[in-house]
Amino acid sequence: MIARPLYINTLRSMKNTHLIKVLSGVRRSGKSTILELFAQSLRSDGVGSEQIQMINFEDLANADLLDYTTLHDSVASALVAGKMNYIFLDEIQQVPHFERAVDSLFIKGNVDLYITGSNAFLLSGELATLLSGRYVTIPVLPLSFAEYWSSCQGGDKYSTFQEYLERGGFPYATQINDDHTYKAYVDGILTSVLIKDVLSRHTLANSTLLERLARFLTDSSGSLVSIKKIADTLTSMGEKTTSATVASYLTSLADAFLFYRCDRFDISGKRYLSTHAKYYPVDQALRRALLGRKRPDYGHRLEGVVYIELIRRGYEVYIGNIKNLEVNFIARKDGVTEYYQIAQSVAQQEVYEQEIASFLLIRDNYRKILLTEDRGSYNDRGLEQHNIVDWLLAR
Repeated sequence: MIARPLYINTLRSMKNTHLIKVLSGVRRSGKSTILELFAQSLRSDGVGSEQIQMINFEDLANADLLDYTTLHDSVASALVAGKMNYIFLDEIQQVPHFERAVDSLFIKGNVDLYITGSNAFLLSGELATLLSGRYVTIPVLPLSFAEYWSSCQGGDKYSTFQEYLERGGFPYATQINDDHTYKAYVDGILTSVLIKDVLSRHTLANSTLLERLARFLTDSSGSLVSIKKIADTLTSMGEKTTSATVASYLTSLADAFLFYRCDRFDISGKRYLSTHAKYYPVDQALRRALLGRKRPDYGHRLEGVVYIELIRRGYEVYIGNIKNLEVNFIARKDGVTEYYQIAQSVAQQEVYEQEIASFLLIRDNYRKILLTEDRGSYNDRGLEQHNIVDWLLAR
């Protein structure tokens, strides 16, 4: 199993707190493995195996527990009296009305409860109502480049980064060397998400339309789009649709953590802009699954990696707009703002000046960071330039 220290340390810091820990993220991002690693950590701390119950609801062996009352009674009957019990419920959304069992287990004084799910819908409806203020969400993403490089056990970090851009970071995929098997595996993830987490939520679902929408979002990743533009483009491709249908599917794709929407912010006017946004796939592997060997816009691919990394690091991220120029990302966390611009190379002075033009218009003193594949780090008039690989590996 690949080490996931960010998540294990987060769970350890929350251990025994009276909160339900909800790990949410796209399918096959490693949520189950994180629970297993955390269970190992608990055992290393002296927690007895009888105090740990782990149930994966995608395992047919647990089919009888898909009834929420049976689930509750089974878990409750195995609790060890006088000791803390650690309950792991994996892919809990498979259980109808699971929130009732979760709520009843939560109120027991000797239960530390951890659940995972592959859809943001998990946190809506009755669960949010019953458990308001009593749970904390831990977003789980596929492997970061730092985790990917660590799993490769060394090697040249720059060539490994090119491999990461091509193959993405779904954990199990790192163990697949055969190209045909790799593609089949990634295709399987995509199909599973589209069918189980998106189409299942729509009464009159159109699988062809949904796949074309996912392909369009991947191909246009890094470009500003509007819902109307997407609907018009799909219609022109022979898949007649409406803005309302596209908006509904976009929400479902985001809820399934397959794509992330990044909105715009007017830096000068200090206001959010409601028109146009960018959509980034959760992992670069989706490009291979949806677009095959189509030549990518390399700059947009780097942009997507940086966006997901900023989300992983806990930032709130927007696209910046200032006097008709774009700042790739405004990243905010803990009251601090950072500005990011991403380019493949600024070795030519003309390209460098073009990339920093928007930075020079910003009048505050927050960090302004240019990430490229050029080697080295520089500071020019307070503007920082760093190699993107080194930035991704920085702790």
